[in-house]
Amino acid sequence: MLIAGFPAGAWGTNCYLVAPAAGEECVIIDPGHQATQGVEETLKKHRLKPVAVVLTHGHIDHVASVVPVCGAHDVPAWIHPSDRYMMSDPEKALGRSFGTQLMGELTVGEPNDVKELTDGAQLSLAGLEFTVAHAPGHTKGSVTFQMPQAADVPSVFFSGDLLFAGSIGRTDLPGGDMDEMLASLARVCLPLDDSTVVLSGHGPQTTIGRERATNPYLRDVAAGLGSPAAPRRGM
Repeated sequence: MLIAGFPAGAWGTNCYLVAPAAGEECVIIDPGHQATQGVEETLKKHRLKPVAVVLTHGHIDHVASVVPVCGAHDVPAWIHPSDRYMMSDPEKALGRSFGTQLMGELTVGEPNDVKELTDGAQLSLAGLEFTVAHAPGHTKGSVTFQMPQAADVPSVFFSGDLLFAGSIGRTDLPGGDMDEMLASLARVCLPLDDSTVVLSGHGPQTTIGRERATNPYLRDVAAGLGSPAAPRRGM
């Protein structure tokens, strides 16, 4: 399996291109702010053909390049219905003062073909299998994508802004909620095997086992304890 990722834009949001191998079809995860050039360079480098864009949530640092990427390759975008409005109205999703700083440089709107993600859905795209888990807390429509273990390749978990190495996503933007975040960590993350590779929306790769042992939020959830307010990391 090929997973090619790169950080894009002012927030260093991770965009991933996932394919069975070089030279085959691929899925693009979270082409966000200023990600278009990186997407095209990665497609060319690995001779990939995109068949879909899938989105962990609707904040602009994860979706700002969806329209040009989907338009250039005539592919659909998948997003949870609770976050769909954010593609056309990022200012509402971030709060007026935050959104106004960026509106002048953004091309907002939806691609021509938008499909909606649901909890527990099994997506079969580009010869790959993704299990969707609705994981509200960062936004109302946040989701994660899990790929099953295959041969000697461990399970891969695209956590979006639910879980980072050593931390979790912020909950102080519209739609954020700490109680929902903690519930999502317990329901979606804790059951995963320790060997599961975590590829998050920001920061480095980690594993569930490492986070179970060192991440104070996941550790407290496992112990049935509350946690302090989430740090402001990413959007």
